[in-house]
Amino acid sequence: MREMLTGGELDVLTGDYLAELTMLILGRDRLKDPGAGYARTFLRQLEECLGLAHERGVRIVANAGGLNPGGLADSVRQLADRLGIPVRVAHVEGDDLTASHPGSLAAHAYLGGFGIAACLREGADVVVTGRVTDAALVTGPAAAHFGWAPTDYDRLAGAVVAGHVLECGAQATGGNYSFFADRRRDLLRPGFPLAEIHDDGTAVITKHPETGGFVDVGTVTAQLLYETAGARYAGPDVTARLDTVQLTGDGPDRVRIHGVRGEAPPPSLKVGVNRLGGFRNEVVFVLTGLEIEAKADLVRAQMADALSKSPPAEVRWDLVRTDRVDAPTEETASALLRLVVRDADQESVGRALSGAAIELALASYPGFHVLAPPGKGAPYGVFEDVYVPHAAVAHMAVLHDGRRVPVAPPQDTLVLEEDLAEPSLPVPLPPAPTTRAPLGLVAGARSGDKGGNANVGVWVRTDDAWRWLVHELTVERFRQLIPECEGLSVHRHTLPNLRALNFVVEGILGAGVAAQHRFDPQAKALGEWLRSRHLDIPEALL
Repeated sequence: MREMLTGGELDVLTGDYLAELTMLILGRDRLKDPGAGYARTFLRQLEECLGLAHERGVRIVANAGGLNPGGLADSVRQLADRLGIPVRVAHVEGDDLTASHPGSLAAHAYLGGFGIAACLREGADVVVTGRVTDAALVTGPAAAHFGWAPTDYDRLAGAVVAGHVLECGAQATGGNYSFFADRRRDLLRPGFPLAEIHDDGTAVITKHPETGGFVDVGTVTAQLLYETAGARYAGPDVTARLDTVQLTGDGPDRVRIHGVRGEAPPPSLKVGVNRLGGFRNEVVFVLTGLEIEAKADLVRAQMADALSKSPPAEVRWDLVRTDRVDAPTEETASALLRLVVRDADQESVGRALSGAAIELALASYPGFHVLAPPGKGAPYGVFEDVYVPHAAVAHMAVLHDGRRVPVAPPQDTLVLEEDLAEPSLPVPLPPAPTTRAPLGLVAGARSGDKGGNANVGVWVRTDDAWRWLVHELTVERFRQLIPECEGLSVHRHTLPNLRALNFVVEGILGAGVAAQHRFDPQAKALGEWLRSRHLDIPEALL
């Protein structure tokens, strides 16, 4: 926060504090203390930086309110009074639908930006919200600044795209970027991105001078593909058409976003529902040297016998062959056998698993040891998204003077079409010599999670590479390269303006990140795994 306030010019400083997993964590906090439920790190940042923001006339908009935006607004006022800083603090509420979802720990609708805009128009210096869309932190200030109406869909869509680029901070300035290798020196400490937004909805993504990292068409493309699906990116204010986005270099560390078209939002709002799913425990057996498969078979059978009196509801084994032949170190001679159990009863995954695993220590395969003894079992959460009509949510701007201003739902809505017609594709490259090589020598990727689904965005940097990729990386080829997709629905979306394909794999993450369904529970490295897979690539592209 200090770096953004001191590094250059700003009108509004935004902060995105909420992920699906964060809402679950805050829900557990609220169980212990009804006055909790917001991001306390935000208050610690403000203690250092609120005076600086006030001096520079920078407004602050953050969704750090989590499950208790009113409580956070009160805490910010108390902090400002203690520091002697005259700031006007407002908040946005209405997203909390937990009471209408029995059994949930936290159920919150994703609100749009017009509650934020109402607070800013009435003079707020600090606006805190609960669950709004990440992009709302940008659309709200832009709508307030330029006086946009709810039907200015193209302008709002442009701001949504800019907000999506900003939402994950340094991921737009070289962080987590596929083609990082030739820019390693720039990435020791990447700066944070900012957006210069114009009245027509166009924007320039850049960063403060002299900060680390870099901004180019590739870094912006990568972030545009992150945790999105098809060409229509739906939100509560507008549906942004990602297939209309155009990116143009605008000088060093500057990328212009233009051409974005918008449509009326869908008639319903997304609601993220977090529940406690039960208890989870795991143990990782280390298998070293020869006969790895036989050692794994033995301990599986022994554990099944030991747990047979009270078997957990779910048992999952994964053998990870990290071992090498004739390895120079013991670690590289070892494979990992992971056992994960889940059950509604903590005893079934706690003491029973711990006893069974440790009692085998002198009676199992040669070289028996585990990475760490299993604990008593920890609760895990499950996430699902449901949808409600806009009118079911009481979107409310609570102004700095206590006035409560209802935020009207959109007048016009448009039922979201899941799939657009496949855009016209470029002609394939003519037949040419190929070499077996990793996809990542040609293509970048960025992947992430949305509930139990994962998306993998793949893009290339030249027209010829695009002519090859769009015909080569079909759904069938994707399934071959990512065998975990077996039995799951995979959808491909084509974005020619970005030279990109976006794949959505339904159900690969089970019940969401908190359930820890797979080794990489948020699919953050799924794209890098895809880039490491080999296929026949035209030599001219290499």
